[in-house]
Amino acid sequence: MDILILAVVIAVVAIGAIAGLVVSGRKKKQLPPSAPTSTPTITAPPAEPHVGEEAEEPHEEPRRTIEEVELPEAQAPAPAPEAPVEEAEPVEAPAIEVPEPTEGRLVRLRARLARSQNSLGKGLLTLLSREHLDEDTWEEIEDTLLTADVGVAPTQELVERLRERVKVLGTRTPEELRGLLREELLTLVGPDLDRAVKTETGHEAGGVPGVVMVVGVNGTGKTTTTGKLARVLVADGRTVVLGAADTFRAAAADQLQTWGERVGAYTVRGPEGGDPASVAFDAVKEGKEMGVDVVLIDTAGRLHTKTGLMDELGKVKRVVEKHGPVDEVLLVLDATTGQNGLVQARVFAEVVDITGIVLTKLDGTAKGGIVVAVQRELGVPVKLVGLGEGADDLAPFEPEAFVDALIGE
Repeated sequence: MDILILAVVIAVVAIGAIAGLVVSGRKKKQLPPSAPTSTPTITAPPAEPHVGEEAEEPHEEPRRTIEEVELPEAQAPAPAPEAPVEEAEPVEAPAIEVPEPTEGRLVRLRARLARSQNSLGKGLLTLLSREHLDEDTWEEIEDTLLTADVGVAPTQELVERLRERVKVLGTRTPEELRGLLREELLTLVGPDLDRAVKTETGHEAGGVPGVVMVVGVNGTGKTTTTGKLARVLVADGRTVVLGAADTFRAAAADQLQTWGERVGAYTVRGPEGGDPASVAFDAVKEGKEMGVDVVLIDTAGRLHTKTGLMDELGKVKRVVEKHGPVDEVLLVLDATTGQNGLVQARVFAEVVDITGIVLTKLDGTAKGGIVVAVQRELGVPVKLVGLGEGADDLAPFEPEAFVDALIGE
């Protein structure tokens, strides 16, 4: 009986617990769902097309640039200022200069020459004006001439002639002495030598321009002299092509081209360190095609002691002669080097046939007697002299003007 009662009690408790669980579950089902943190965007699905209608393709808005977006006035970017357009300055061609006429140029430059050479003439006139011309006086006259680099043999000849003429003259006035000295110095310089720069024979040889080679050692002003010679020829009505065959000295071709541009002369040049003979050959070829009158070839300034370089100079001349004869080979000498210039002249004359001398810096030395000495040494005339650094300070040599500068007349 007790067992039956205990079983009934347990059954009642179990039924009560189950009923409680059922009620609790129902309450939970009735509670509203928790609110979402943000409202979701609901996109409606595209409508199904009806039968016979084409499906509508999705439409995309075209993208707009920042310039197309309309902004409020406050936010609108300020228009960028237009940059000023700079007009390119036209490049002007170098002005062609008209050199002054060469006729009488040495006469115009005589005062400059006289400043450096006057000591020779004045010294001789002072000695010859002495009342008694004894042996000591004649020795002083010889010393004066030798100091001026006239040379031993020409000095002895001049002194002998002066002795004879003074003895015959007897009484000597200053005017007579001046005239006497002028005559003898003029004879010594050689007034009858042909000093024209030859540029015509090339045309006679089949239309080839006249060809002039300019040679000399370093430092004599050879490239500058070539440029100035172009001005001399242009002033005399000639057309010129320049050949920059000095390929070993930096900027030599640029220097020569600048000289050419000033007078309208075309310059043929090659690569730095290139073959000088090739440049010289091309220059003559170009000059022939252009129909110019003269081709001036500037060669490298070679030391006369360098045998290989001197041989190369001979090669340049031989290559140029494939076009035709070389009309002139001008040796540029620095008048201030005196007797050393004669050593240079001898060596160059052995390699190429020198036809004329150009004496530079003659206004910077009192040794004008080098004119006489170098002519005697080579048997060729001085054709041009340099009397300053100006563009037109290269002058054809005129014996009368030179002697007048010596004696200060």
